[in-house]
Amino acid sequence: MKAIYEKIKANLDRVIYGCEEAKALAVCAAFSEGHLLIRDVPGTGKTELAKALSLSLGLSFRRIQFTPDLLPSDVTGINFYNPKEGEFILRRGPVFANILLADEINRATPRTQAALLECMQERQATVDGESLALPDPFFVIATMNPVEFQGTFPLPEAELDRFTFCISMHYPEIADELRIVEKTLRRESTEALSAVMSSDEWEACREKIRAVHISGEVQDYIVRLIRATRESTQIRLGVSPRGTVAFARAAQTWAAMQGRDFVLPDDVKALAVPILAHRITTAASGSVKTAEAAEDVVRYLLNTVPAPVM
Repeated sequence: MKAIYEKIKANLDRVIYGCEEAKALAVCAAFSEGHLLIRDVPGTGKTELAKALSLSLGLSFRRIQFTPDLLPSDVTGINFYNPKEGEFILRRGPVFANILLADEINRATPRTQAALLECMQERQATVDGESLALPDPFFVIATMNPVEFQGTFPLPEAELDRFTFCISMHYPEIADELRIVEKTLRRESTEALSAVMSSDEWEACREKIRAVHISGEVQDYIVRLIRATRESTQIRLGVSPRGTVAFARAAQTWAAMQGRDFVLPDDVKALAVPILAHRITTAASGSVKTAEAAEDVVRYLLNTVPAPVM
């Protein structure tokens, strides 16, 4: 798994400069069979990361630009009447892809946002009462602007809970931004990337990840961290059991990416903030302040909940 990860990372490095943590967590989310929320200001490379990852993995990719007038059927698909054939024909929506980019997801109405709930959790979409299986693997990458409120709708807790990680790209360093300018002037395109792994390698990686050992002590550590989010006086809403399962799966993937077949407490610590912060509700107000406050609370819990000695 580590060798595969190094190849994917090298491919991403060709078009995404800097953002080392974001790239690593994006790969981890994909192999954890989870989903990724990228919350950052416009123009920081969120869409480029999604495209580069899909090309590197050799998976099909579709993009939806979420807007207030977007309908659920624009996401999942619709049965339309074909007068020439005299019958209804299913037109599958863009959700039928391996990687779906939900761009600016918080610009769509709650009704349209809800169209993704079944897709993200059960890997299926219901069109006119018929449940249709989505491609395997199925991975949602959603983006949102954290500082813009006009014309946006906050994501409900049930949808946030379905995202394995919530990350930020951040502004690039000076050297990285100079490389971005040079790449643009040379007219180099992300589309030039090619896949670095086959479908057989994908399945082999998933099998290796499932076999990564999590000791009883590390499992207990994860559960105690989750429990602390539910009991802390700084938190109004703690992490759900779905978050616990996502945490364990992500820890297995992270360990495999490091070349290990067992999970360490340090793996748990490395993933705690991007996995837990978006799942808790604090007393802070305002989206940016809330995100920062939630991250601070998770870091505080990491310092107070004792980690096992391995």
